[in-house]
Amino acid sequence: SAEKTNPELVKKAAAFVRHIDKLPLPVKDAPGFLVNRVLGPYMYNAFRMLDQGVKPETLDRAMEDFGMPMGPAELADTVGLDICLAAGKALAKKFSKDEADVPQVLANKVKLGHLGRKTGQGIYRYEKGRPVKGRPDAYDDALVQSLIAPYLNEARAAVAEGIVADADLADAGLIFGTGFAPFRGGPLRYLESQKR
Repeated sequence: SAEKTNPELVKKAAAFVRHIDKLPLPVKDAPGFLVNRVLGPYMYNAFRMLDQGVKPETLDRAMEDFGMPMGPAELADTVGLDICLAAGKALAKKFSKDEADVPQVLANKVKLGHLGRKTGQGIYRYEKGRPVKGRPDAYDDALVQSLIAPYLNEARAAVAEGIVADADLADAGLIFGTGFAPFRGGPLRYLESQKR
């Protein structure tokens, strides 16, 4: 919510959200709010790995084994590669990052009109609405940690910057909003568990 938002309006909005069986997550007005701020760098990181030759099937399997409902390549195809590109550029502008630093796989797919599930071709080819995937390569925990690192870092930064009030709210919002592996307790709880 913005600082000038009427508190009574916030209460009514939260009540409505609960009424439709959703979790209200109060966040401050900021680029990407919480969910897109965290997902954007995670997705761009996955695209950079694709640029480096890592198979999309390997990235997806690694994140599914980590506990995500789907991996970043299939998620990007589901969202739409054109949407990923536009969101990435918008977030880059807001965070003073080089907007020209667009992963080549993403730029090329969008240029070809391969926008994901909605066009039948994206990172994967789609038959009857389902991705046609090859076999993933073997991977180790280093790939998993490298892939998830931007997600975790942005979640921590969002709390530190007060975008969301505390780690518990961020964890709940990211479990319900992005599907972060629930059994890991959320990204911030997961980070804490890695310190032990």
